[in-house]
Amino acid sequence: MPRKPLVLLTVCLATLTINLSTTIVNIALPTLAEELDAGTRSLLWIVDGYNLSFAALVLAMGSLSDRYGRRPALILGLAGFALASAASALVDSSGALIALRFAMGVCAAVIFPTTLSIIAATFTERRERASALGLWGAATGVGVALGPVGGGLLLEDFSWHSVFWALVPISLLTMGLAIRFVPESRDPSVPPIDRIGFVVSVAALGLLTYTIIEAPEHGWSSLETLLGFAVAAGLVLAFVLVERAVTHPMIDVRLFLDRRFSAACAAVTIAFFALFGFIFLITQFFQFVRDYTPLETGVRFLPVALSIAVASVVGSQLAPRIGTRLVVTPGLVALGAAFLWISQITADVDYASVVVPQMVLLGVGLGLVSTPATESIMRVLPPARAGVGSAVNDATRELGGTLGVAVVGSLFASQYADQLLSVIRGRVDDAIAEEAADSVGFAEVVASRVPGLEAVVDAAFLDGLALGCTVVGVLCLAGAAMAAVWLPGNDYDPQGGGGAAGEQAGGWGVPEATTRS
Repeated sequence: MPRKPLVLLTVCLATLTINLSTTIVNIALPTLAEELDAGTRSLLWIVDGYNLSFAALVLAMGSLSDRYGRRPALILGLAGFALASAASALVDSSGALIALRFAMGVCAAVIFPTTLSIIAATFTERRERASALGLWGAATGVGVALGPVGGGLLLEDFSWHSVFWALVPISLLTMGLAIRFVPESRDPSVPPIDRIGFVVSVAALGLLTYTIIEAPEHGWSSLETLLGFAVAAGLVLAFVLVERAVTHPMIDVRLFLDRRFSAACAAVTIAFFALFGFIFLITQFFQFVRDYTPLETGVRFLPVALSIAVASVVGSQLAPRIGTRLVVTPGLVALGAAFLWISQITADVDYASVVVPQMVLLGVGLGLVSTPATESIMRVLPPARAGVGSAVNDATRELGGTLGVAVVGSLFASQYADQLLSVIRGRVDDAIAEEAADSVGFAEVVASRVPGLEAVVDAAFLDGLALGCTVVGVLCLAGAAMAAVWLPGNDYDPQGGGGAAGEQAGGWGVPEATTRS
């Protein structure tokens, strides 16, 4: 009999480690901008190199871990993550760091699917599993808290390399716990990887992310950008056709005909789109516009982090009682309201009376969405398909995070550059103006030397932030409308399949899919 609390502790630490890798690096972005001479596009790739490889590989890695063993996959993934983190601490260029962030994302893709699969295999009773998922979701909130605060503490006294060194002992500790406490589980019947579908899906996501991040450089209406979007859309269509044609697809796309399943996946995607986009922008707002130190910035993340952790646990308890729809829909409304409110902030906004309530509202919204929607994904599928639910949930999280950083960061970069260049051309050399438009860090250095320019840079930054937050806010409200119609209520019986209970919940009665895990 597995020692359930210790198993849960191990998978939560693994989840925490992966989330730390995002948030602890985000707090170092302004430092990286200055010390590595990294522009906004380079910073986007430092964050999204990790997210992209994670999102692109998580389905395939989940399949391999289900087939060959979740415990060894977790252990090997953590070992590779520690090694890649240590290597990241030794580089001295943005290009090398981006490459290693891709490697860290590969290791995270090996680790993460095992966490939900292990929970599903260990906690079989619904309320017990819901509580475990609540704590697993709370690990995300803890990661959002510890990353900025821990990163801020390290950057007070050490170089940016320290934020990567810090990930090494955490990874090794979690690996030790996995070796000692996590029982082996696998499903030898899982078929081989759908290689064609895998290649097409990686190409589609990679090209889409590349096109979005590079759009500010080429122009959103340029031939390069439009062609990139067109080819990416074609690859997505090709992926759907391939998955419907092969005997053993990576994921049976018929699952998404069930509105309960597709709405839950969309809710998770939107929530993490919002969170990752927010973190990317707000760390720079605090350090560039408000001139906070990294530690002061990290401490100011605590309201959103703690509210995510609390709301994740509360949401996991409420969903089984009142239904997923009545938890996730208000959560998305809260997220949308928070981002529309954040879009109105000014350079001298009061932190305690304005920013803290905004962060609490955002954190509560995210917590009410992520864990209940995850549990809904797992409920739609029968227990034998738990690995499918785990992999799809992981993929939607990382897809949302990847696109959140890319879209919000690129919208910000475009608006910031346009606004800044419209004002500073003629006041500084053209080459300096172009570099300032590409890098907020460089613009801050220039502004410190040119009287009256600091306010211009801050105004351009806030214009970019407002555009990004407005887009996210509208997306969250659209997601809330979808969730209100399609997510299951408390009368949904997962054993009812496509019967009456399924119809009451808004499902389309899709038969059990043959999706691989």
